[in-house]
Amino acid sequence: MTFQTVDDLETPSVLIDLIKMERNISAMQTRCDELGIQFRPHIKTHKIPAIARRQLDAGAVGIACQKVSEAEVFADAGFDDIQIPYNIVGKSKTRRLAQLARRVKLTVTVDNLPVIEGIAGAAREADATIGVMVELVSLNQRTGTDPEDALELARRISACDNLRFTGLMVYPSDAAIRPSLQKTLRLLADAGIAVETVSGGGSGAILESHLIPELTEMRVGTYVFWDWGSVSHKMTTFDRCAMTVRCSVVSANEAHRVILDGGSKSIHSETVDGCFGYITEYPAARIYKVNEEHGYVDFSACETMPGVGDIVHIIPVHTCVVTNLHNRIFGVRGGTIEEVWDVAARGLVW
Repeated sequence: MTFQTVDDLETPSVLIDLIKMERNISAMQTRCDELGIQFRPHIKTHKIPAIARRQLDAGAVGIACQKVSEAEVFADAGFDDIQIPYNIVGKSKTRRLAQLARRVKLTVTVDNLPVIEGIAGAAREADATIGVMVELVSLNQRTGTDPEDALELARRISACDNLRFTGLMVYPSDAAIRPSLQKTLRLLADAGIAVETVSGGGSGAILESHLIPELTEMRVGTYVFWDWGSVSHKMTTFDRCAMTVRCSVVSANEAHRVILDGGSKSIHSETVDGCFGYITEYPAARIYKVNEEHGYVDFSACETMPGVGDIVHIIPVHTCVVTNLHNRIFGVRGGTIEEVWDVAARGLVW
C-alpha cells in the first residue's frame, strides 16, 4: 500500500513529526558538544536503524541498546559501536553476546561477580574481547553497586583475559550521584586502574550533566520523540513532542464522552495524573480509561467535542513503549508522509 498523506492511513497509527524529531536530534547533540562529552543515543525509544543513522550523522559516537537481540538487529544494519547497559545473564545470551563482540566494538555493564564470570566464560570460548563497565547504584536503586564493590568488580574484570575494563556507568546521572562517583574514581585511581569512560544516562539527567564534570558520555533515548511523561517531569514542552498516535472516534452516544479506536494496545496503559494520553486538539479532555482496543475520553471540561469519524492526535505518556506496540510508524512533514519505517527491533526484549 502506498501512503502519501496522513489521510491515507488507517487508525490508530503512530506519526512522527520530522521537523520536531530533527530539532530534537540537533538540540541534544549540541548540548553534549557544548558540555564536551560524547553522545550515545539509546535506540530503545525508536528501535529503527534509519533513525539511529540520523543520530550518528548528527555527531553521535555509537549507540546504546537495552538487550542483545536489539544489538543484533543494529549490528546487522551496519552499526559497529554498540553498548548494552544491562546485566547479561544466561548461557544462550552470553554466547550470542560473545559472537556479537567478534563483529562489532561491544561494551556491556555489570554490577555483580556472577555476571562477570558468565560473560568472561562466553568471551573465552568465542575468542572475543568484550568491554565492561561497572554500574554504580543511583538514587532510583534499580541495578548497580556501591564504590567499594565497584572497585572489586573492576579488579576482577581486569584479571580476565577476554574482558577489558572500560569504566563506570550510572543511570540516571542526576547530580546527586556525584559524591559516589567521585569516591569510586578515587578508589580506582589509588588501585592503579584506568578509567576510559564515565557514562551517564537519562533524558532528564542531561539537564544536570554540567554539574557532573566527570562524565565523558551520555546515553539518552526518549529525547528523540519526547512524550507526556517527559513534559510532566519538566524535561521538555509539548511543542517538542514529535510522536502522536492518530485515532478515530468510533462512538459518541453520551453528552460528554466518546470512545476512540486506540486503547492499551495502541497508546499503552501508563498515566499522567490518571490520564492515558494528551489529546492535542482538546487539551482539557481526559482519556480516563483504556481497554485493549478502546480509549474512553471525558470532554466535560471542553467547549466542544468530536463526533464519530473525527480524528484526534494523542501524545503518549511513554513513547518508548508505544513504539514497541506497532509494526510500523510514519514520518510526516506537515500532512505529507515522507518516511515509512518498520520497527525493526520490535518485541526484542531478550
